[in-house]
Formats: sequence, structure tokens, C-alpha cells
Amino acid sequence: MKHIDRTHFLDILDAHRQPWFDGYYAMYSSLLGGVVTDPALMLLPIDDHLVHRGDGVFDTGKCVAGGLYNFEAHLDRLMRSAAAIGIQWPGGRDEILSLTHETIRVAGHRDCSVRVILARGPGSFGVSPYDSPRPALYIVVYALGKPFMELHPAGAVVRRSKIPCKPSDLAGIKNCNYLHNVLMKRESVDWGVNFVVGFDPAGHLTEGPTENAGIVTRAGELLFPRLENILAGTTMLRLIELARSLVDDGTLKAVAHRDIDEADIVNASEMLIVGTTLNLVAVRQYEGREIGSGQPGPVYQRLGRMLEDDINNHAALRVELF
Repeated sequence: MKHIDRTHFLDILDAHRQPWFDGYYAMYSSLLGGVVTDPALMLLPIDDHLVHRGDGVFDTGKCVAGGLYNFEAHLDRLMRSAAAIGIQWPGGRDEILSLTHETIRVAGHRDCSVRVILARGPGSFGVSPYDSPRPALYIVVYALGKPFMELHPAGAVVRRSKIPCKPSDLAGIKNCNYLHNVLMKRESVDWGVNFVVGFDPAGHLTEGPTENAGIVTRAGELLFPRLENILAGTTMLRLIELARSLVDDGTLKAVAHRDIDEADIVNASEMLIVGTTLNLVAVRQYEGREIGSGQPGPVYQRLGRMLEDDINNHAALRVELF
């Protein structure tokens, strides 16, 4: 076994560069007090409780055509999640926002994803959060994926997950212990489908591994699950705001959060998946059955265009960084 000292450490990092590093643009670390743009240097200390206990929270936004979209909503959720597990960043919300803007600018890509992670911080290999004297902040800027429907215009295939849903008191915290989500994503890959969705013990729809899901009923109601058992997705909440205008013009009868069971999905005229990177997704098949006509429906078409316009042109929700 090699003994690796400081002299050889950077050489070893260089020798182990990977093709996927091309999509890693910049990382801020409070432990370093600055930003690195070399992916080989985007490292965390192994004794940060984020690494060995999943003790931290995060949120992910996106920059589109140089504008950071709806990030205040992401940052609000990050701060709520941090407060729920007792992490307080000394510089406060404003410093996190400023550092996020600066890291994106250093990255230099007009289209990118940005993930902000508030970690318990280094301190021990134990489980007690009090072993870490101060939290750590990491901000990572990386390649933005394409919206799902650009790659799959016919729509998505969805199955029901076998993974139990998160307890309601944890579902609303975007924490870094993502084992439930990882196992759900593994199901979708192993089963050869695009997404899986979960259900609570009462048989009500919850969410996907990183997405919210909802339906359009044959009566013209746009429904998403109640917020008690899901993460309040920023794009879902924004979509609901946009959809209210479709109630005003008669396209929809109502927009609401309600209990949704599997029979409601099977009988729906449309099923929708929504997420920050995905934007809006039309589901064409659920558990082997066509949803509605089996093609992207009219509510998807209208809302998809509205959301895309909102992302690109809503000045109040965009911070132009380039």
C-alpha cells in the first residue's frame, strides 16, 4: 500500500481525472475561504458530518441564459430546512445569496445548475451534531441538464415505487440523507422507466425521487398532493401560481392540493411531473396504462409554454448574472 504525502497528492489527483469532470464548473468552500474551478480540487473533508452521517441540507437552482431563476424560493427552503435540523449559517441568508452569485460568475457559464449545501461541518466521526464546532458551506456550479420533454417529446413512462415514503416530519426537509430517493431512482433505472412515484401508507400519491407529481382530472382540476407528506417543490408551487390564470379563462376548473390515489391517476386526463431541471413533463403511461390519450395533453401544452416563458422572461424572478 502506498503512503501518500503532500508532495505527491496533487499528482495523484491529476492522474485520476474523469470524463464527467467536464461538467463541473466551480465550487466554493467555506473551509477554503474561496472558489476552485479545477474539479480535482472539489473535495470535502471526510470528517464533515455531511459525508459520514448525511447531516446537512441543500437546495438546487438553475441559471438560464444568464439569469438565476426563482432562486429566492430555493434559498427560503434551504433556510427552513437548515433551521429544522439546527444549522445556522453565521453570515446569514444574504451572505449565502451573495456567495452563490459570485460562484456562478466565477464558473462563467450562462446555463448551469447551482447546488448550495449547508453542512454540519467537520469535527468527528461520531453522530452528535455538537461535535462540529461550526457549519460548512459548499456551493457547486455544474452543467445544466436539458428539460425532459426536449429529449422525450412523446412523454414519460412512470411506475409505482415499492420504496416506503419518508415520514411526514422529514419529507419537508431537503436534507442530504437521500437514501429513499436513491433507491427510488435505482428502481426507475432497473425497470427501464423514466420516473417512479411513491405513495403513503394510506395509498395517497407523494412524490418522485427528485420530482413532484400531479394530475389533471377529467373534470378539469389540476391537483397535486397535500404538502404534509412531500417536499414543497419550488417549480410545483410556481406552476400552481401560473395555473390559476387557466382557471380564470375556463381552461381549468380548479387548482388545489388534495389526496390523490392510484385510481385517480389511472382515470386522469393528464398526469404531470415537475422539477427544477425537468421543467414540466407529460406522462403518457402509468403502470402500463395510457394516461388520457397517451399523448401530451392540452393542459401540459399550455402550462409548459407558460413555465418556459416564466423561466426566460419573468424579470422579477430572474437575477441577471452575466
